[in-house]
Amino acid sequence: MLAAATVLYTVAHAQAPTPAADERAGARSGIAPRDPALLTIDHYVRVRSTVPSMAGQASQICVRERVLPSAVLRGSPAPDRVVLFVHGAGTPAEVAFDVPYQDYSWMGYLANAGFDVFAMDMTGYGRSTRPLVMNDPCNLSAAQQALFVPALIETPCPAPYPQQLTTIASDWHDIGAVVDYIRARRGVEKVSLIGWSLGGPRAGGFAAQHPDKVHKLVLLSPAYNPGASATPPATLPANGPAFNVQSRTDFDANWDRQVRCADQFDGAARDSVWTNMLDSDPVGATWGLGVRRAPQVTTWGWNAAMAAQVKVPTLLVAPANDVQVMPAGVHRLFADLGTSEKVVADLPCASHNALWERQRLTLFRASLEWLQGTAVNGVKQGVVTLAGES
Repeated sequence: MLAAATVLYTVAHAQAPTPAADERAGARSGIAPRDPALLTIDHYVRVRSTVPSMAGQASQICVRERVLPSAVLRGSPAPDRVVLFVHGAGTPAEVAFDVPYQDYSWMGYLANAGFDVFAMDMTGYGRSTRPLVMNDPCNLSAAQQALFVPALIETPCPAPYPQQLTTIASDWHDIGAVVDYIRARRGVEKVSLIGWSLGGPRAGGFAAQHPDKVHKLVLLSPAYNPGASATPPATLPANGPAFNVQSRTDFDANWDRQVRCADQFDGAARDSVWTNMLDSDPVGATWGLGVRRAPQVTTWGWNAAMAAQVKVPTLLVAPANDVQVMPAGVHRLFADLGTSEKVVADLPCASHNALWERQRLTLFRASLEWLQGTAVNGVKQGVVTLAGES
């Protein structure tokens, strides 16, 4: 099902930002400098794209690495200590997993524990290649086009590309290229995958098809439709839209509807996430008051049959207040997984955005326990409720 990824060439630059540079960046954006004890290394992996609008063209995948300098000096990491983060449907990886605010970087947390940690932006996100059709607001839905009349477009307009932009297969293709790049660069047979939201079908589906390349899975709020079609449609949906946008108002409203506990999140942390969201999309930042753009995707294939093919140890995390991926759906996926080494962890007082909330360290610790010992609170198989932050 997954086409073999072709890595054309790679470029990497390893730079540990100076404290002065970090302070200047923080002063400009109002965010905290990144942990100076960790290296930040940005890699660019080029593949032959399978995204329909640019099939066959060279596509650049941006991959961020966070790692302790001592791990770099040591050479090849331990074979079970390489992790790749896979993002969801709207938020690029470095925004989701490497928030430069206090101790909010999930990547930094694992890197400080001795892991070599990577995160990738799919085609259409962050600093990876964005298909040109994403630069045309006419390819938005009619409702979203209206947000930019007349400042960006004079009147609503027909879409030159009236279909969904990327597919779950093109996502698996991108992941395959990056996984193979990391395996070759770090000299390991397998990497562990951590996925969030739509990162569940992306990472879980890849693991189901390539158990020889995946060590363990951690999936936060993984999207799941047990009855989804097993095969791609003959043609992509012709009713589009190709991509969507999210404003700060939309971002806040979607989060606020999932807040049911006092002090569930820090407003300054939310500001930092949004600042980085706009930084990740320089074009979208100029549309109206600033938006983030993301492709519309297809999600066929990630169903009960494919979940049954997942044979690697898997930790699922179900935030109690999540209304985007309901906890019941996460528990259904747990039942359908084919591995015997599986735990579903219920996370109290947390939303779909748990990785940016007060309970983040509870989540981070659970992921570390699973990656280190294939257990959470001593549980290797079954359901566990995580103790929340006081």
